[in-house]
Amino acid sequence: MAKSYVKFEVSNDVVAKTYEALQLVKQSGVVRKGSNEVTKSVERGLASFVVIAGDVDPEEVVMHIPTICEQKKVPYSYVTSKLDLGKSIGLSVPCTAVAVENRGKADQAIKDIIAKITGVSQKSEKPKEQKASDQKAEPKKEQPK
Repeated sequence: MAKSYVKFEVSNDVVAKTYEALQLVKQSGVVRKGSNEVTKSVERGLASFVVIAGDVDPEEVVMHIPTICEQKKVPYSYVTSKLDLGKSIGLSVPCTAVAVENRGKADQAIKDIIAKITGVSQKSEKPKEQKASDQKAEPKKEQPK
């Protein structure tokens, strides 16, 4: 049964890559565990990626997280099991949600996961191209004057 807070489906391939990326983050980056810590991290603007378990009961524990992630423009994803989510970050107990504050060695892996979820390859290249075209347009305006 799908939970009401799960806003999109994530393929098994992406879920597996998410668990692997979180293991790398645990070794070389900074991760916050639990729905309260995730909420604080997102609201303070520290989180760069959020992962939410898809089997949380009661749902109200994590129901607010996708909404605040969208408001703060923080990418987020889902995994199937809170027990596996806890294990991927080195806990022996289940974990409802995780916020990545410093990606460490998992930076490229997380970028790939975000690209697969959002369907956008690289957001950073498009604004650079627009800025370059704007800079080229400015000298042309100055020359006729």
